[in-house]
Amino acid sequence: MRRSPRRVWFLVLPGTGALNVAGPWEVFGHTNDVLGREAYQMEAFGPVAPAAPTRHGMVVGGLRPLPARTERVPDMAIVAGAPVNPLPGEQTAHLARLVSWLRRHHQRVPMVVSICTGAFVLGAAGILDGRRATTHWLHLDELRARCPSVAVVDEGIYVKDGPVWTSAGVTAGIDLTLAMIEEHHGHRVAMAVAKRMVLFLRRSGHQAQFSQALRRQEDQPDRDRDVAGFILDHLDESLPVARLAAAGGMSPRTFTRWCREHLDESPAQVVRRLRLDEAKRLLEETSLPMKDISLRTGFGDPSTMWRAFTESTGITPGAYRQRFASPSAARHS
Repeated sequence: MRRSPRRVWFLVLPGTGALNVAGPWEVFGHTNDVLGREAYQMEAFGPVAPAAPTRHGMVVGGLRPLPARTERVPDMAIVAGAPVNPLPGEQTAHLARLVSWLRRHHQRVPMVVSICTGAFVLGAAGILDGRRATTHWLHLDELRARCPSVAVVDEGIYVKDGPVWTSAGVTAGIDLTLAMIEEHHGHRVAMAVAKRMVLFLRRSGHQAQFSQALRRQEDQPDRDRDVAGFILDHLDESLPVARLAAAGGMSPRTFTRWCREHLDESPAQVVRRLRLDEAKRLLEETSLPMKDISLRTGFGDPSTMWRAFTESTGITPGAYRQRFASPSAARHS
């Protein structure tokens, strides 16, 4: 097991998003706390030092100038976002300096990473040529147009291609960094870090950037809240389509069509989703046995809940409780 700290250099351009820097930095910091040692030694560099403004005005301080010579390169270089269309003048010059630095030194760096639109910097430096990569969903087509030799994909929230990692937009940088932690230190450490950061579940790299849940929330009608309220009030009861439709003042056929059009789910899927959400809450906040939780959430028996829960989350109810239960619930489980 490696005991010396990995040197991580964050390469920060003016105009990047603050979370592109802060999110991954926090993951590394919490990992050090979990391990009780300095497994990651973070430093920040940039073409503008000692400070650079972010896209929305926050200033990142403590930046060191990009070294002209590097007797010892970092173990990992992270380009934490970048302006996609830099303004002519200083912004363009800053970007050109970073691209030039990466062209000279990246082959000596064991791992090169981009967060969000930092992929445009790696692309301009030729680091992504012949590789699979991703970026924020808003800019996928632009990256394809600028970097035709790169296989730009929209298949998940981060992509690993050899020693090069790229992430999707903003918060996906946290998921990418957690995946690195798991690769370096194992699943248990990664999950401990996720729990410390109050992340609901660590997302895998295969999850879509623009989730179905987010699509539902974009244009959630009032009736959706009414239907959800009725289901939650009767969660431990049988909830066939006919009963749900009657509660919503619709025929079963109309109600089924309404669910498909407005929620992108069937009535059964809506019920299942809300039952799973309540099961997660009870696992986190109570010490109720599995049998009681399965009855309260309408699954009927623990084996049915186990199958539905594992299929949805990728982990068992018991493992979920172990990782995410509150301290009081965990003590009494």
